Amino acid sequence: MSRQLKADLALLCVTIGWGASFILTKNSLSELETYNFLAIRFLIAFIISSCIFFKNMIKTDKKTMKYGLVLGIILYAHYAFQTVGLNYTTASKSAFITGSNVIMVPILAGFMIKQFPQKKSLVSAVLALIGLAMLTLNENITRINIGDIYTLVCAIIFAIYIIFVGKYTWECESIALAVIQFGVVAFLSIMTSVTMESPNLPSSSDVWVNIIILSIICTSGAFIIQSVAQKFTTSNHTALIYSAEPVFAAMFGYFLYSEIITVKTGIGAFLILLGMIISEVDFSKFLKVEEDDNLINNE
Repeated sequence: MSRQLKADLALLCVTIGWGASFILTKNSLSELETYNFLAIRFLIAFIISSCIFFKNMIKTDKKTMKYGLVLGIILYAHYAFQTVGLNYTTASKSAFITGSNVIMVPILAGFMIKQFPQKKSLVSAVLALIGLAMLTLNENITRINIGDIYTLVCAIIFAIYIIFVGKYTWECESIALAVIQFGVVAFLSIMTSVTMESPNLPSSSDVWVNIIILSIICTSGAFIIQSVAQKFTTSNHTALIYSAEPVFAAMFGYFLYSEIITVKTGIGAFLILLGMIISEVDFSKFLKVEEDDNLINNE
């Protein structure tokens, strides 16, 4: 198994975790305000990750600190714009617009780091985008409001985040790079919560369980895996794999809450998965085999 395939499978596990996180987040937000919730989630992730990866953290140099700070601010901005946007638009439109970074990443990567996508990557991205539309949209997307614009900014920011992670993880210690981000997001979320909300700690044990799972698996584990895995795969692959997040969210909703999966959402999920499969297939090998067969036949 190639390093890239292993990295892509690791990112797929991250996507499955984030698909499950919708339910855990929804349950947590029933008791906590948004930035209050983010502050607790990322602070726990920062503390636990720092303890587990203590040896990595004490070796942190200035470059890792600088890049971790930059990525932490970008990641916080992603959550901030997405949260504000949700106040003015629907969850389905938010999911689609956020997921549209699957087509933004290959375009932005070409301009920002001169990493131009292969044709199959663009085909895969377009299939995933169509699949996202079928999976998430239930109303007329042509009716644009301020929330949609905020969410579009969020999508652009996350596309930039994916590209920068792929670039920075080569230049510094990957695990420390991820952990520093948790601290930055936690600090900025605390400042925002104190300014705009009435922060408090959860009183329900169920909410604490949800937050701890989100902190350890969906935050600490997920972003550390991304930081390490992007050394061995491309930003385009990462964005494409992440586009499957609504697919797994729908699956968890179906099995845990008996939510209905329609033919339309089923086709949408299939197109996203098809795009992922196409991105993993090395068509050059098939073409080479066909050329070799033709040579043998001619002889």
